[in-house]
Amino acid sequence: MFGRSGYRALPLGDFDRFQQSSFGFVGSQKGCLSPEPSGVGPGPDAPESWSSCLCHGLISFLGFLLLLLTFPISGWFALKVVPTYERMIVFRLGRIRTPQGPGMVLLLPFIDSFQRVDLRTRAFNVPPCKLASKDGAVLSVGADVQFRIWDPVLSVMAVKDLNTATRMTAHNAMTKALLRRPLQEIQMEKLKIGDQLLLEINDVTRAWGLEVDRVELAVEAVLQPPQDSPAVPSLDSTLQQLALHLLGGSMNSAVGGAPSSRPVDTLEMISEVEPPACHAGAGAEPSPKQPVAEGLLTALQPFLSEALVSQVGACYQFNVILPSGTQSIYFLDLTAGQGRVGHGAPDGIPDVVVEMTEADLQALLCRELRPLGAYMSGRLKVKGDLAVVMKLEAVLRALK
Repeated sequence: MFGRSGYRALPLGDFDRFQQSSFGFVGSQKGCLSPEPSGVGPGPDAPESWSSCLCHGLISFLGFLLLLLTFPISGWFALKVVPTYERMIVFRLGRIRTPQGPGMVLLLPFIDSFQRVDLRTRAFNVPPCKLASKDGAVLSVGADVQFRIWDPVLSVMAVKDLNTATRMTAHNAMTKALLRRPLQEIQMEKLKIGDQLLLEINDVTRAWGLEVDRVELAVEAVLQPPQDSPAVPSLDSTLQQLALHLLGGSMNSAVGGAPSSRPVDTLEMISEVEPPACHAGAGAEPSPKQPVAEGLLTALQPFLSEALVSQVGACYQFNVILPSGTQSIYFLDLTAGQGRVGHGAPDGIPDVVVEMTEADLQALLCRELRPLGAYMSGRLKVKGDLAVVMKLEAVLRALK
C-alpha cells in the first residue's frame, strides 16, 4: 500500500521469493556445472571457461568426499540451521551462490564461506547534532529511522558496511533538508519533512538491497532563535495596539480640551489603558521621568522571598530596548538571601542574558505574555540555558 508520502513499500511477506536451500551434493554443485543466470548479483558475471568449471567441480567433489569420510565429526561444522527470518549468503571458491535458507544448509569444508543476513525490520537513531536553519536559527535535531533488507545478495555485494553507509546517508539527507528550511517550517512540518527524507534515502539505499520504512524527526532543542528575521506581530496584537492608540488619543484630547460630558467613561478608559494596572505595578508606580521598565522591575522587590530563591536559584540580566532605541540593563538575582532586583549589570556573571523590548517586558510581568510563547515568536532573545529562562514562570506566579 502507498504511505502518506506516496512511496510504495515492498511487501513484508516477500521472503519466500528466494530459492530454498538444497541439501546434498547435487544442490551444492548447482551454479558450477550449470551456471546460474546473472540476475542474482548486482551485475552480470563473466562466463567461466571449461577448465575453470572442471577445477571448480573437482575441488567441490573432493570437499564433499572429505565431508563423507569424516561425517560424524564434520557434520557439526558443515550443517547450519537458518531461521525463517534469515538468509545465508554462501561463497564457494569465491563465487556467490543463491541465498540459502530457511532450514538446514550444507557447507563444504575449506571451500565454502558464508554470511548471515537478517531480514527483519531494524531501527537506528541519528544522534542529535547542531544545525543552522535557513533563517539563522541553531537547533539540535536528530532522527529515528526504521529499515529492512529486501535483497540479501545486494546487501552483501553492493556495499561493505551496510549499517554505517545507511547512517551516513540518513545524516547527510537530514542535514541538506533542514538547511533549506526556516525554523518555523521545521517545527510545524516534521511529518512532511520525514516523508521527503524517506524518499531521498530510499533512492540511494534501494541499490544496496535495503529499504527504509519510516523516518521521524526529533527536534531536541532550539539553541539560538532566528537572528535575521524580526518577530512579526500577530493580527490580534496589531489590532489591540491600534485600539489602545486611538483610545489613548481620545483620552488625551478629553483631558487637555473641554471636559467630557461622560466622565465615568473617561475614568474607565484610563483604567484600561494605564500600564501600571498589572500586579507588578500596583506596589510602585514609575514616575514620568523614570523608565517604565525600571519601575516594573523595582516593583518586583516586595514579591521576592527565600522560597522563590530556593525554587529558581539563578541570576538574570535583562537588556531592555527602550522606545527611543537605546538599551538599558537590569538584573534579577535569585541566588542568595531573598533576592535582589535593580538597575545595571549584576555583581557576578549572570546565568542567562535576556533581550527584549520594554513593551514585551511589561506584557511579561503583567502575565499577558508567557516566556515560552515570547521565545518561540522571537520577541524574547536568550543567551544561555533555555531551561533557566523557563523558571521565570515561578516569578510570574508569585505576582498573583
